[in-house]
Amino acid sequence: MTISRFSQSPCELSENEFVELFGGVYEHSPWIAQLTWQGGLDKTHDSVSKLAKALASTVDVADQVMQLKLINAHPDLAGRAARLGELTSESTSEQAGAGIDQCNQQEFEQFQHFNTAYRQKFKFPFVMAVKGSNRHLILAAFKERLDNDCQTEFKRAISEIHKIARFRLEEIASR
Repeated sequence: MTISRFSQSPCELSENEFVELFGGVYEHSPWIAQLTWQGGLDKTHDSVSKLAKALASTVDVADQVMQLKLINAHPDLAGRAARLGELTSESTSEQAGAGIDQCNQQEFEQFQHFNTAYRQKFKFPFVMAVKGSNRHLILAAFKERLDNDCQTEFKRAISEIHKIARFRLEEIASR
């Protein structure tokens, strides 16, 4: 198994350079990259795996208010931001890769229904790492996860966000 490495060591970057490069790994939350850099990096963080763990640790030790802000930074799948072209380039690519942009009218309406029901129940958006998935699996996950309690879904959202971040780090390392 090959360990993905970055072309330039993250520990050799200035704080501004680090945040510039990795600030988008967690959706609209450059504070995670900033706090991770401030916490100290070394050569062990040259791999995607180790840097992903360091960034995830920053999220995991954040208070629940900051974690909720992170969850709320994520767009609804096939939501208003997608229709208006207001997603980050990463989110646009991820949703398109899962075929969400190819929804027929019935599927689109299902996404809207589930987005609304999920937000009403949990007070935050449904988050799923959609890379490698498809719109049918995502809709099935919506149905399944709507039966969960809020604490389970909060933890699941953070877990899914960490997966998204890992995919984004892998993308950065492959450049």
